[in-house]
Amino acid sequence: MKLAFEDFKPGHLGTFGPHHVSREDIIEFATEFDPQPMHLDEEAASRTILKGLSGSGWHMCALWMRMAWDGFISGIASMGAPGVEEVRWVSPLRPGDDLMLDVEVLDTRESKSMPDIGFVHLKQEMRNASGQVLMFSTIKIMVLRRHAVEAM
Repeated sequence: MKLAFEDFKPGHLGTFGPHHVSREDIIEFATEFDPQPMHLDEEAASRTILKGLSGSGWHMCALWMRMAWDGFISGIASMGAPGVEEVRWVSPLRPGDDLMLDVEVLDTRESKSMPDIGFVHLKQEMRNASGQVLMFSTIKIMVLRRHAVEAM
């Protein structure tokens, strides 16, 4: 049975990962989706403020979604999200990084217009193995209420 809205309480939800990122992963993503020099070529990247090859912020967002899905979203009665409130890229994603995702429930509220749904407000921090935060986000996800899950 999937977790319902009522199962979420403010506080630490979990830490998920690790997810290893290789040089090839960074270049493959950048080649298709964000072909800026700092994501494709070590020499060109060494001349940027990043001082070396780094993954795209959009790559981090894609990894965040994968890690969130594998870590907890696949196990809840998720109905999607009305949008991402905030995403900040704090430090560069580097080849060889082993990523972890820390997820905290900030608050919850029942929907006023959709009685089968509640909103779960999350803060997520992606960090590397040394604990450096690379990215954080805040998002509200829509989760079915228990009565709606049981009716399925």
